[in-house]
Amino acid sequence: MSAAPKAGTAARQGGTLERAAASTPTSLWNDSADLDELRQSIAFGAVGATCNPVIALAAIRRRPERWGNRVRELAREHPAWGESQLGWEVVAELSIEAAELLLPAFAASGGRDGRLSIQTDPRLHRDPKALVEQAVRFSGLAPNIIVKIPATERGIAAMEEAAYQGVSINATLSFTVAQAVTVGEALDRAHRRRASEGLAEREFGHVVTIMGGRLDDWLKIWVARREILTTPGVLDWAGVAALKRAHRIFVERGYSSRILSAAFRNSLQWSELVGGDLVISPPFEWQQRIEANGLIGEPRIDEPVPASILSELLTLEEFRRAYEPDGLRIEEFGEFGAARTTLRQFLDADAQLDAFVRDILIPAP
Repeated sequence: MSAAPKAGTAARQGGTLERAAASTPTSLWNDSADLDELRQSIAFGAVGATCNPVIALAAIRRRPERWGNRVRELAREHPAWGESQLGWEVVAELSIEAAELLLPAFAASGGRDGRLSIQTDPRLHRDPKALVEQAVRFSGLAPNIIVKIPATERGIAAMEEAAYQGVSINATLSFTVAQAVTVGEALDRAHRRRASEGLAEREFGHVVTIMGGRLDDWLKIWVARREILTTPGVLDWAGVAALKRAHRIFVERGYSSRILSAAFRNSLQWSELVGGDLVISPPFEWQQRIEANGLIGEPRIDEPVPASILSELLTLEEFRRAYEPDGLRIEEFGEFGAARTTLRQFLDADAQLDAFVRDILIPAP
């Protein structure tokens, strides 16, 4: 697929990130809803933002005075609310503020970009009905909200129903080509169902995340446990390989959603993915590094992973499970090692948010 520039942007002359985003179909999003970081990222060319419980907690902790005072106000306004309700209301308010910064990009792209992701409560991961209800509620917070739901068997059922009900979806807890393809098909089924019932069509801006760096992390753990030696640096290509293959499949099959690359661990996750109709969402710190080092974003999404590297990766059973479109059954999605590790981290961040609120409401004597 050739990398055609975005309409009306080819002549822009900004920084490294902005030039790549302007001259190719690739969209840059910021992997944080922190307002100061998002403002700077927008200056770099970002047209969207992703978030998760870990990132949201970090953004709240950066401004303990502001959000601590807001927790006290909310507690006075809602005397029966517990720590979880108060904490998630703060996350919602943070998301609304961040979403407002992205409204110009939302309007300019017709809703394809300019999206602010808010993630469903990870404690609901076993309950599709509760995930749908929360997704619908979050979707109403701002016109440009996109809701994250985990790419597990139950989560994908919730995504399909929520998309049918008009929610813009960002699949999360997703690390493999099989997960991405299954989500892409589910979202297209939701669109066909809407069309068959005469429901209004619009640009939903659905994205399907592959957390490439977290796939790298898991494979490094997996080979270490088995005392398998790999060529230094080879495992840093695993997430990139999965993302390239998923993007190619999405283009070939014409899915309405786009692939989103998240969980940066190395610069390959920028330099090897620019050029396609997908979203790259680096943390702000990685954006600063890319800018400072002048890392050129040449279109390389369609360039294959070096044959020697891919060949070695394919000797690893766990990589094959992540790389092949049928490498995992849907009932295995939530049991994949990277999924279990990441879900535990999301649940821990939820518990830490509860503790943040508790320490404000009931300070230690």
